[in-house]
Amino acid sequence: MKKSIGHLTAPRLWLVMTRSHHGLRQLAEQSIAKAGLCLTDFAALEALLHKGPLSISEIQGKVLLASGSMTAAVDRLEKRGLVVRKSSPDDRRARIVKLTQQGKRLAASCFEKHANDLEAVMSVLSQREKRQMYSSLKRLGIAAAETLDKQEHLRAEGH
Repeated sequence: MKKSIGHLTAPRLWLVMTRSHHGLRQLAEQSIAKAGLCLTDFAALEALLHKGPLSISEIQGKVLLASGSMTAAVDRLEKRGLVVRKSSPDDRRARIVKLTQQGKRLAASCFEKHANDLEAVMSVLSQREKRQMYSSLKRLGIAAAETLDKQEHLRAEGH
């Protein structure tokens, strides 16, 4: 017998979202660990696989990592022969990160396994539930970003 949720408070919803994220993150990390990658390295490879060559700051923006973490990830990937750094044709000071053939193969196979693992766990949701969750989480994320922007603006004004 299912327990009734009753009035769902924001803190309760936050707790459920946090626990869900924790479990999904563990699954994702487990999914890619067999290839000898951590989540940060995989995220960088995945961005390069789907977006093509990018600067470190562009990769960083896609995977939401701090600059130092992103540079360390690219260093690890380069050491393994999965990426190379090249000069940008547009700006000789900028460096572009590009997948090697080995990097493309590994990124593609890891992403396929990762996607399949996520599809399997999320199969407990109907397509309608997935669309609703996507829409709700996107709206919530936008509202949180707007709130942070407003708070930053007020701080900048000295309030």
